[in-house]
Amino acid sequence: MCDAAAAISEDAFLGGRLLLRQPRSGHRAGHDAMLLAAATAARPGDRVADLGAGVGAAGLALARRVEGIALTLVERDSGLAELARRNAAANAIPADVAVLDVAAGAAAFAAAGLGPDSVDVVLTNPPFNDGGRHRASPDAARASAHMATPATLEVWVHAARRILRSGGGLTMIWRSDGLAEVLAALSRGFGSLIIQPVHGGPARPAIRILVRAVKGGRAPTQILAGVMLADASGAPDREVTAVLAGQGALALADARS
Repeated sequence: MCDAAAAISEDAFLGGRLLLRQPRSGHRAGHDAMLLAAATAARPGDRVADLGAGVGAAGLALARRVEGIALTLVERDSGLAELARRNAAANAIPADVAVLDVAAGAAAFAAAGLGPDSVDVVLTNPPFNDGGRHRASPDAARASAHMATPATLEVWVHAARRILRSGGGLTMIWRSDGLAEVLAALSRGFGSLIIQPVHGGPARPAIRILVRAVKGGRAPTQILAGVMLADASGAPDREVTAVLAGQGALALADARS
């Protein structure tokens, strides 16, 4: 086996219904991507963009649950984008792949087929670790995928806002202690927020927040009951286990804004 092939693993998600090839080192898809996909509201026929898609995990997981979406995977790393393209083909999921930095301007997005007001749904898992509080990984790819700058959230929300049609929905996952940053970024052009915290267990503080926002929305903000990764005994929560196995979605995906 050549070195390049040895550096790639094939991993099963959604109970084996989604197989993804991804680098063995650097950022690897996991629970965050699957929770994001399970929290995203979409319908057949929707045009969906996964910003910062990596190898395509979240977008492809959503497409596996909601058949008939028109999916575009946006990823700036050409190697990961190629893996995303191959993963879509291997799983027989139609998807376009755009090699594009989320921070690129409107012209670059339009050239990739993502013009202003052209998308129904955006999902995204931006880099969210605070560089002032977390030590960056020595692995450059992992650090780039995980570490946020002060401008990261605004840049990614701005990109989503630009391509979403009026009334379109953005779903994102972020660290729980960054809730104030999320609310500030979404205050420009978004409303009708619905927030679902993610906890390690019933007695533990939230570690993530899943947020859905509507471009131009005016409904009051809602906070849903939290997702528990484990039950009181420490065993994996049955509901989350089912969701991660591809058997249903999180409440956020079905909540009405």
